[in-house]
Amino acid sequence: MLIRYGTDRLGKPVQKAVIYTKDEHHIPRDKIDTDAVYIVARLKENGFDAYIVGGAVRDLLVGHHPKDFDIVTDATPSRIKKIFRNSRIIGRRFRLVHVFFGDNIYEVSTFRSTVDGSVGNVFGTMDEDVMRRDFTLNALYYDPQKEQVIDYVGGVKDIKKGVLRPIIPLEKIFVEDPVRMIRAVKYAATTECKISHSLKKKIRDSAQLLSPVSPSRLTEELLKIISSTHSLPIVKGALDTDLFAYIQPAATSMMLENRRFMNAYLTSLEELDAFVSSHPDCRLGEKLAYILRDFVAGLTDWEKEAKETPAAELYKRTWAQCRNFVLPMNPQRTELEYAVRNILSSYGVQVKQTRRRRPQKPAAPKTK
Repeated sequence: MLIRYGTDRLGKPVQKAVIYTKDEHHIPRDKIDTDAVYIVARLKENGFDAYIVGGAVRDLLVGHHPKDFDIVTDATPSRIKKIFRNSRIIGRRFRLVHVFFGDNIYEVSTFRSTVDGSVGNVFGTMDEDVMRRDFTLNALYYDPQKEQVIDYVGGVKDIKKGVLRPIIPLEKIFVEDPVRMIRAVKYAATTECKISHSLKKKIRDSAQLLSPVSPSRLTEELLKIISSTHSLPIVKGALDTDLFAYIQPAATSMMLENRRFMNAYLTSLEELDAFVSSHPDCRLGEKLAYILRDFVAGLTDWEKEAKETPAAELYKRTWAQCRNFVLPMNPQRTELEYAVRNILSSYGVQVKQTRRRRPQKPAAPKTK
């Protein structure tokens, strides 16, 4: 084990971080994305510091295969853009860079300062950047060239202990970003880390902070949940902390009113997790069908409706009800349509997929 030192205000050496070598962290080299390694190498060749950071390091330490590899560096977005032609700067306020390799997108961000709290956009140092991150298990930096994990906050020990510990003070962490509550429940379920009593109480007391969060952000988190292969324990955790009432209010209300629906809904999530595990490349519409099917089942007498009501009318009515049921989630319309058609077909209602006509361009004016 190595130690990274810095100096205090008086110039005396102080320990800043613990550095774990490959013999200590046991991260397999073959699980590191080669394009992410290339991005780090290119940044270093150009004189910058760069690391793989956050969820990828966490997943590697707990034995999972990361889906995304994010990189952090001291290079500014404009400098990153000059180094990688296959990239673009995104965001107006919080500017970062997306680097493209085929269909894969790698997010490269610049170290941020704590001058404006944990959600500011002022560039800073690595020492400051780590203090902006939500939980210790997400605040680990991996150097793929030296094969070292840099740990400022005891994240490696917390992972080994199975503890979810916040870095940002409890009075600020969820006020600054309420979505962190959803992520806390998600991390606990996917890493088997326990949420302490005080943290769980703070989440329950702060659940209403999710009310003003935009549908786009909630949709993003929900789509991650149903694609995680851990949707059942995540939703159970969200129900236990009162978060699910703000994430999926209609489903929560029905579960509280009807025990049978709750059991069916949770069983569907369990089957969803098994399906996604065995079909990792399945389309979103197939996943949505699992969270909609129990709701659709209770809408009407399907044996009777399938005989008496035109399929197109049934589809239109059911789609509108499903759209309201999943609010505030706003999935891609074509995927929601696919899910509804899939469910209706199980009741013998066959709905043809209609092609939307593209708006015709106005004819160019004739010239004399």
